[in-house]
Amino acid sequence: MWSLQNLLFILCISLRCVTSAVGVLNVTGYLRREVNISCPYDPGYESYEKYLCKDSCGRGDVLITTTNPVTYKYRTHDDKTARIFTTTISDLRSMDAGKYWCGVKKFLKDIYTEVKLKLVKDSCCGTVTKILNYQGYSVSISCPYEPQYQNSLKYICRGNRPSICLQQALITSDNKENGRFRLDDDKMLKKFTVNITSLSQEDSGSYLCGVQRNFHLDVFSAVLLEVEEFCCVKSTKINGTVGHPLTLQCPYPSQHRDNRKFLCKGDQHNSCMDMTNQSRFTVHDNVSSSSFWVIIAELEAADAGTYWCGSDSQWKVGNYTKMELSVLQQTLGTLEANNPALYVVYIITPVLLLMCALFIVYKYRCSTVKGDEATGRNARNKL
Repeated sequence: MWSLQNLLFILCISLRCVTSAVGVLNVTGYLRREVNISCPYDPGYESYEKYLCKDSCGRGDVLITTTNPVTYKYRTHDDKTARIFTTTISDLRSMDAGKYWCGVKKFLKDIYTEVKLKLVKDSCCGTVTKILNYQGYSVSISCPYEPQYQNSLKYICRGNRPSICLQQALITSDNKENGRFRLDDDKMLKKFTVNITSLSQEDSGSYLCGVQRNFHLDVFSAVLLEVEEFCCVKSTKINGTVGHPLTLQCPYPSQHRDNRKFLCKGDQHNSCMDMTNQSRFTVHDNVSSSSFWVIIAELEAADAGTYWCGSDSQWKVGNYTKMELSVLQQTLGTLEANNPALYVVYIITPVLLLMCALFIVYKYRCSTVKGDEATGRNARNKL
């Protein structure tokens, strides 16, 4: 059977004892998180006790009061200046959803405000925009929003938890630059754009674009960013020799014929050093073949390494070439191959030495034979 208080409550409703200047308060919270239920009241009730109750608001349904403002799951605070008392419900579960009442205790008839609490999962969203880019590049994440949110706070965060997105925002429309991040809000197009420079593979992951709403949950759109290792469509290996010139050939798209052509050196393209201003490096553009040559005069051992040549300052894939240059030291073999005169010298010299040796042997044998003949004649004369 219903308690007497429940009957009185229903009777009070029928007699319009339950009054509220704001009507029904609709509140949405995230499961496993906490939610604030803020209940305004009229002037003159600052010193009155307030409470939050659920369902029929019987004696057992009172959850928290301003007299006893903290329990294991609920806590409340009465801002008497703003005339709003706020109750926080923590560790929200599905059974916490439903109808609540904000009450102001009065003699015989209390004042009530109805609250409907809806709970949703702490994740987003049904549709995810996927973006692919490469390390060292810049990326622009476009976040559209509805016209009524033109003047609202915009922000972006990592992850997929709307409940903590604003607290962990990487950048907001109130602070439009933060390190590698920049936010631009185009109110005419009703979208804000977040630009991230110098991408690394650690930037890969989920992002949420958020728009703040004052009395409801913020609005979000989801983005999945994949940053792949910087790679080349064209990659070559080249050998050169110390002290000799070397020509590097770099093709480019025909539409880039008027672009500045470059050659830089370094393991990473985004930190390589421009070599075209070095005196030993000369650039020759051949528009008819859509390629340019870089001639390196008198290679040095220190010239070995990784080079990048191209015609696109944005470093779009396919518009550059990666070259691995190995520089060999000059050896006897390379000298002979590159200088036929030296080949002749190195071949003739041993031959001459051999001929001299044979001549010496021949002279020695001749003198020996003559000596033997002279000895024989002397012996016969004595006889």
